[in-house]
Amino acid sequence: MERQRLLVLIETAMMAAVAYVFSFIKLGALWAYGGSISLVMVPIFVLALRRGVAAGLTAGLVVGLIKALVGGYVVHPVQLVLDYPLAFALLGTAGLFALNKAHTPGKMIGLATTGIVLASGLRFLSHFVSGVVWFGAYAPEGMPVAIYSALYNLSYLLPEMIISLLIVIFLIKMRPQLLQVR
Repeated sequence: MERQRLLVLIETAMMAAVAYVFSFIKLGALWAYGGSISLVMVPIFVLALRRGVAAGLTAGLVVGLIKALVGGYVVHPVQLVLDYPLAFALLGTAGLFALNKAHTPGKMIGLATTGIVLASGLRFLSHFVSGVVWFGAYAPEGMPVAIYSALYNLSYLLPEMIISLLIVIFLIKMRPQLLQVR
């Protein structure tokens, strides 16, 4: 039992480190007020689908804390929490749909898709609330702040979710054992 807990802890630490490194792999243009399309979510999703919610939440939390400490943009303590530790920890909720050897590849793809969409949606909500409360001044004149925040955050989170989903589906098809605990 202790050996298993140690393995999960090591795997969580490794995937958090990989996710942080992947956050530097930017795809496309950088957004003016934060946010980018990167591969940061992939390792967190792989870990969450492989090891469950607790490991996923922990890895996401660690990544969010590191991103906040190393170059985070902060205007208020609650905004810091919403945009960094909470937003990335919520990615671990994909682990509610953890995969196992009993699942067929089709079932694994369905579970992974559901988990990734749910977790990405929760991350979006965290950034959306932050955008409405603290970054509404950047909305173009005449545009409702909620619409601005939704469009701004969807503009990078939706492509990032789709890319992450495609990579996870590719892994399931090519190496399903990577997402299953032995």
